[in-house]
Amino acid sequence: MDEPSGPVAGMTISVRTRRDVVVVDPERFMAAARAAYRELNPGLTDAEVAEAVADVADAAYALIDRDGDLVPDSARAGDPPLPGARVPDRPDGLSPAGRVQELVLDEPQPLQDYGCFLPEDVFARPTAPDEQSRAEGSSS
Repeated sequence: MDEPSGPVAGMTISVRTRRDVVVVDPERFMAAARAAYRELNPGLTDAEVAEAVADVADAAYALIDRDGDLVPDSARAGDPPLPGARVPDRPDGLSPAGRVQELVLDEPQPLQDYGCFLPEDVFARPTAPDEQSRAEGSSS
């Protein structure tokens, strides 16, 4: 019987993503985030929503929690905007400003295997064992 072709069992595939967004209208951004938070937590009062979504980080997480992405509908047909050009009229007050993804094969340990104690830098690129030993040797 032939062995199956394709990926090797136990191989880890990691996708690292950077997503940049510019806040072009802070008031619209906060209003959209609070509306998203309210959708996820319909029993809260306006004061409770305002307390829960009090800053930029809270607002970003509220939109990500609801939509799975900060600006999920930002795929645009045609040419990308020129550097520095912003989208001023989105209802959420955000202007998509780029996305990059990197595929890494054979990550030494998948995130799940760290349990509650993630590494200090989850985005650090893995180093080869000989590079690791040189780095450890040079720090003494």
